[in-house]
Amino acid sequence: LSKSVKHQGFFFIADLHTLTTIKNPQKKMHYVNATAAAWLALGLDADKNIFFRQSQIPEVCELAWYLNCFTPYPMLANAHAFKDKANHLSDVNAGLFTYPILMTADMVLYDAEWIPVGKDQLQHVEMARDIAQSLNQQYGEILQVPQAKINDTLKIIPGIDGKKMSKSYHNTIDIFLPLQSLKKNIMGIVTNSTPFEKPKNPAACHVFKLYSLLADQNQTATLRKKYLAGNYGYGDAKKELFSLIMDQFARARKLFDHYMNNLPALHTTLAQGEGKARNVAIKTLARVREKLGY
Repeated sequence: LSKSVKHQGFFFIADLHTLTTIKNPQKKMHYVNATAAAWLALGLDADKNIFFRQSQIPEVCELAWYLNCFTPYPMLANAHAFKDKANHLSDVNAGLFTYPILMTADMVLYDAEWIPVGKDQLQHVEMARDIAQSLNQQYGEILQVPQAKINDTLKIIPGIDGKKMSKSYHNTIDIFLPLQSLKKNIMGIVTNSTPFEKPKNPAACHVFKLYSLLADQNQTATLRKKYLAGNYGYGDAKKELFSLIMDQFARARKLFDHYMNNLPALHTTLAQGEGKARNVAIKTLARVREKLGY
């Protein structure tokens, strides 16, 4: 986006979406709290942006139903999340099948112009555009048609198993884990069987790749030399990655613990964002209801 243009940011925790897979209420509530605490600990300014829980904006569910009635079945059947499980339909609930429609409601309810996404999420924005345009063609310009904003410089972060890091693959590094659990998490990174005394290839090592994403150029160059010189084990590299994470995220870890130990204050911050989000949501939904005859 142009640096000369200022945009109001909407950041929400998609706790309604989680119900497609997470049925345990205590687990869900913990995840919501931890996600909110993590965003704030890592620097999200809740005063300058609108930060809220999706489930606290009831208008999104009403809008999703309206959008359901304008979405053709083949579009949903072609969605990646559904197609990935098409051979195991017993694992597919209606929420998963209509997932893209709730995502569309998430976008258009707040008159979003730009949706920052990775390339793997581009399909959802394209579907949202198609659905919004379908309503606009029939009822006039009642919905803002969103556009995807993709940062081509973003890198794919390897997980502890070398695949793309993803919660779905259970291969993430949780920087907010207690110290010993975090260390165990990092020590579990998959490496090859090159002997301790032999030189090692930094480009082929997941530990080195993760380290280089966080370290400065001098730190990365120093670790590279150790790999190439030999007599340096992957366990040593993992310890250096652990130390680097503990150093770089020390303040964030402290803030995270503060928020998790002060949930009423955390929920107050979210509630303030939810009030701002509803102000926008109510106006959008009123336009839609009027055009549809409700």
